[in-house]
Amino acid sequence: MCIVCPMTDLNRRPLQSIRSLLTLFVCAVVNLASNGWGAAPLQAHEIRPAIVSVDLSTPGSYTIVITANLEALLVGIGSEHKDSNDAPQALQYNQLRTVSADELRAKFDQFAPQYLRDIGIAFDGQPSPANIVSVTTPAGVDPALARISTLRLAGTIPAHAKAFRWTYPAAFGSSVLRVKRGGSTELETSWLKNGAPSADVPLVAGTLRSQLLVFADYIALGFSHIVPIGVDHILFVLGLFLLSTQMRPLLVQVTAFTIAHSITLALGLYGVVQVSPAIVEPLIALSIVFVAVENLMTSQLSFWRPVVVFAFGLLHGLGFAGVLLELGLPREQFVLGLIAFNIGVEFGQLAIIAIAWMTTAYWFGREPWYRARVVWPVSAAIALIGMFWTVQRIWFV
Repeated sequence: MCIVCPMTDLNRRPLQSIRSLLTLFVCAVVNLASNGWGAAPLQAHEIRPAIVSVDLSTPGSYTIVITANLEALLVGIGSEHKDSNDAPQALQYNQLRTVSADELRAKFDQFAPQYLRDIGIAFDGQPSPANIVSVTTPAGVDPALARISTLRLAGTIPAHAKAFRWTYPAAFGSSVLRVKRGGSTELETSWLKNGAPSADVPLVAGTLRSQLLVFADYIALGFSHIVPIGVDHILFVLGLFLLSTQMRPLLVQVTAFTIAHSITLALGLYGVVQVSPAIVEPLIALSIVFVAVENLMTSQLSFWRPVVVFAFGLLHGLGFAGVLLELGLPREQFVLGLIAFNIGVEFGQLAIIAIAWMTTAYWFGREPWYRARVVWPVSAAIALIGMFWTVQRIWFV
């Protein structure tokens, strides 16, 4: 009884709820401002793909600049992990995080022959070994932040070669390949996961990869950003799903969310809207808390929830835009990549909803105990995770 009364009261007073939500927003923004408005640095435990920039524009030679996490390379944390804390080598990784830049480079020097042997650089199917020209590691050690090093490689392009291919083994993680070719200032970008080789890239500009292949690549990228790596987006979509077993509330919310994140995804990519991740990421976490807590209070779609979901969708779209900006999407493929990525995101959301519906609502949605035994405990767990992320992203990023 003591639980039901506040819920009923809150349902009758949506304006007070909105006010509470806005208070949380203000608190989050004030704390962010006090900690600086700059872009959020990469957390020490977060494993990002290596960014591989290949320059083929000089006849007879190539250069490759790779930005990567040397600590993850040295201990063997590969593409199966997004977070170093999930890897068996977490202890060794954390120990390497404390050594100086000189010590880290010395350790990599010992590893370098294996690294050069395992990466794949080929022209017309024939290997073309590279030499390491330099290794640059940031000076100073901050165990709270990731340390991204830069490797510069160089090699020779065989005479009469027509196409380049790159392979980065899964043991080293995923890679984002960016290729500059002769006759063009644009970069051709590919997202390579789990050791997959790149397609053959013509050395001379004029022939872009097939539009169908580009479209498929970015659909896969959008989908994978939700399933399996987008845990925060998964929890938000589950929060939308848990409100009600009826289809209409779910469709209204998902439509509002989709329209909103599509708008800011496009605006973010075109540079019209730019908001620091230090602001966006905590508010995304806060959006998870909001939808989960409201699920505990009501099973009805209020008139203002779609508006709030739309607002949160704008934030999630900025988060999606950050992924594509990191890839350096070429202008020739901008619209195609944007549409395909968005479709992939939608497929990912639908997959989460379908799995949730098949495992819970389909079997138990009409049972009188469904809310008490499924919606409440799951929503409470989602809210707690979201609260943890909110605090973590404000104070510890």
